Amino acid sequence: MSIDPARVTAVIPAFNEAEAVAAVVRGLLARGIGRVRVVDNGSTDATAAVARAAGAEVVAEPRRGYGQACFTGAADLDAEWILFCDADGSDDLDSIPRLLAAAADHDLVLGDRRATPAGRAAMTPVQNFGNALATFLLRGMFGARFRDLGPMRLIRRSAYEALAMRDRGFGWTVEMQARAAQLGLRWVELPVPYHRRAAGASKISGTLGGSFRAGTIILATLGRFALEVGQRPLALVAAALVMLGAGLMAPLGDFRAGTVPQFLAAAAVMALGFFLSWGVRGLTPWLFFGVAVGARLLLLPMVPGTDVWRYIWEGLVQNVGFNPYLLAPSSPALAALRPEWWGQINHPGIPAIYPPLAQLVFSVMAAVSPTLLFFKLVFVAADLAVAFLLWRRYRAGALLWAWNPLVLYSFAGGAHYDSLFILPMVAGWLALERGLRVGAIGLGLSLAIKYASAPLAGWLVWDALRRRCWGGAAGFALLVALPLALALAAFWIPWGVHALAPVSFGQYARSAEFLPRLVGVFAEWTTRANSVFVWPALALLLWRMVAAKSFRAFAEEAFLITFACSPAVHAWYFTWALPFAVASRNLGLRLVGISAFVYFLLEYRQALGPAPWRQTWTEMLLMWTPLLAGFAWSRWQARAATSPGHPRPPTPVPASAP
Repeated sequence: MSIDPARVTAVIPAFNEAEAVAAVVRGLLARGIGRVRVVDNGSTDATAAVARAAGAEVVAEPRRGYGQACFTGAADLDAEWILFCDADGSDDLDSIPRLLAAAADHDLVLGDRRATPAGRAAMTPVQNFGNALATFLLRGMFGARFRDLGPMRLIRRSAYEALAMRDRGFGWTVEMQARAAQLGLRWVELPVPYHRRAAGASKISGTLGGSFRAGTIILATLGRFALEVGQRPLALVAAALVMLGAGLMAPLGDFRAGTVPQFLAAAAVMALGFFLSWGVRGLTPWLFFGVAVGARLLLLPMVPGTDVWRYIWEGLVQNVGFNPYLLAPSSPALAALRPEWWGQINHPGIPAIYPPLAQLVFSVMAAVSPTLLFFKLVFVAADLAVAFLLWRRYRAGALLWAWNPLVLYSFAGGAHYDSLFILPMVAGWLALERGLRVGAIGLGLSLAIKYASAPLAGWLVWDALRRRCWGGAAGFALLVALPLALALAAFWIPWGVHALAPVSFGQYARSAEFLPRLVGVFAEWTTRANSVFVWPALALLLWRMVAAKSFRAFAEEAFLITFACSPAVHAWYFTWALPFAVASRNLGLRLVGISAFVYFLLEYRQALGPAPWRQTWTEMLLMWTPLLAGFAWSRWQARAATSPGHPRPPTPVPASAP
């Protein structure tokens, strides 16, 4: 049996389809469709007139949006069935009798374009990938084995009304299928031929920007459903977005080629997945580590930042007997050592700026394999080790590190060595929380690899002193200082330790600063005197050191003070504080994993031509405001929760606790 086509109304959303819509209208009428309604979605050509002349009823809907046009077209219909199809001639109208036959036993009949090789070939690679990803997620969320999000679909009007469609954009098709699965409607997919559009350009797949917008909207729609229906779908959608963003970002690391806008778009996809992951309260180790490892593997081929070439170079220099603190890369004495990639080394006239243990690590790594891939693998291994330690203690909370877009880029993509100092810092912190004083060695190793953890070591000693634990304070000081002292012994610096960092570079280098930028408005001379900001930073650190009651709380505040007072801030620096957000869920530290990508607009201007390496005021506010405002909000919330008379929520128990 087959339903009567006269009981069907076809709804065709159309925007600037004057060249193709007439053939579609006549084709539908020739096949017995009782009524054809074309929704003119704000066309600037003769779409409405052409459709009307071909025999269609035309409805004007100036509010743009695929879903909006479909919604308007399906409103106030007295038909028993609604057939949705496109106006561009890509749908195969000869498939209509098969759809009508299947409708006798179903509420929703979908045309599956991807069921045949010819149909898949007519779709763009972006369409094929996007449809495969979205239907995979639908399967994970509802167990519904859809294959396509095709535009040709026949639905019983009563079923359509039960769906209560809300999306007004490109998420219309996926919402219909998700709601159909959620409500348990009877649905079926039928293989249908698919053709390249008869005329004009696609509004979705015709451009990279259109494809990206459509894909983001579709995945956001699924994310909304995941929030509605439970934890497992939410985790799957978040995972898919993080993986998709990593895949999109991988070929976009060469900022000199002007790829920054596309890079930021890929980061936005990851950021959406990261944002959704904040609502995940439970997931399997396989999903947690599968995405953590998979996203990093996708980013390994990415063109890195320039810092990694310094790491490799300084390791090579040490291995042939030269001291990188005494000789800059451009030194004539090192000319014979220059490899083919030497021109990518940044600041070649400046000697080494990295702490002594970091230099020794570079030396060992270069002795094993002086290649970009090996250095990246080591940085990623340390990064994943951090994820493992945080997972053991905080389980799903560790997503704030493992699936963080800034973390993913910084080590697997950008090849920055900071994960090597974060790993011992986190290991030391977690050991100290368990009462193991040996954790101080972790802080010492961290300090010897990057000086940024020095305030944390200072708090440890101070905390022992204020508890009048003199032996403990001395022991902590010794354990913290030992790795740095041993590493220093490996380098002979004839004129003192001040040569461990180039003074001129430290005095004048600026990048994405906050407090120094504000002060410079009122005291212009400070823009040439970075050292002046050491004093407010020290004062603030000492104040918070005395006030802080826990190592973690001080660590968060110490890094925030360091960031805000530093004249030179790079996006990956913010990763230093992110492990502590796993424990505190500090909003500012979560948000900076997204807002820090504003930093890369500096790279964009450099690619366009010579430009000052300085953020605009708008960029500065976009990057810093989420961090500072979110941080303040979380601190205020924490104080409010512990104030007298406030009901205290139950304390979360770490996963490793008995």
